[in-house]
Amino acid sequence: MKITVNAAAKINLFLDITQLLPNGYHSLYTVMQSVGLYDTVELEKTKGGKISLTCSEKTLPVNKDNIAFKAAEAFFRSANIKNSGLQIHIEKRIPLSAGLAGGSADAAAVIAGLNRLFEAGLDTVQLNQIGLGVGADVPFCLTGGTMLAQDIGGVLSPLPALPDCFIVLAKPEQSISTVEAYKAYDNFDYIRHPNGPVMLYQMLNGDLNDICLAMGNVFEQCVEVPGRVDIKDVMRNCGALCSQMTGSGPSVFGIFTDEKAARLCAEKLAGSVKDVFVIKPADSGLEFA
Repeated sequence: MKITVNAAAKINLFLDITQLLPNGYHSLYTVMQSVGLYDTVELEKTKGGKISLTCSEKTLPVNKDNIAFKAAEAFFRSANIKNSGLQIHIEKRIPLSAGLAGGSADAAAVIAGLNRLFEAGLDTVQLNQIGLGVGADVPFCLTGGTMLAQDIGGVLSPLPALPDCFIVLAKPEQSISTVEAYKAYDNFDYIRHPNGPVMLYQMLNGDLNDICLAMGNVFEQCVEVPGRVDIKDVMRNCGALCSQMTGSGPSVFGIFTDEKAARLCAEKLAGSVKDVFVIKPADSGLEFA
């Protein structure tokens, strides 16, 4: 039996860090949005009692260092199910180290897929608990859509769907280490925090222009990304309502109401930016094929 899951990337419409926790993690206040850019994860029962992982992206590890592999181990352990044998294949389309939660999306696909493949019957709370132990963005990726995420990512509140729009997503050549981004934040002298309550109000109000005005990402102040200013200028000159970095970077997105303008923007960026996509918001994090 084989299960195929399409796992969506995410962008952060809003991202603030509220405090450094005693355990060394950072508490977040972030509005996360699934977008129509997907990895495909295939899960198949095999024999031999081992996990085997293959991936179209040859630079990624295919052993216990891969978050999808860790997710499979965590599922079997938490569900108290003996692994009779499992083959995982990941077809990567989400750029690596891009602030798009590609690895977390793959891990979420593995957890949800195994729950179905082995008929474990775990509910959303149980799946999220497994996911949070694997990675902070995994609980969101398990459900996806539009959500407010707090603490280290395990406190999720559904929000009204982002109004219909087109998203130009640009990933520069440079990759950003999440660990280094948080170190940069911790060592930065002065941070101007975006207004979380205003962003929440605008998300509930549902006006796209007002949502864009309320957006913010605290990492833009302390994480340097070559070319980010130029990318944002192109997006705004092409008619984007807003342009912002997602996650700890380096990817930048722009929100458009007009598809023609969005595609023109993507064409202008294509010559200077490694990966450019024109996508739309997605209403879920996972799709079973």
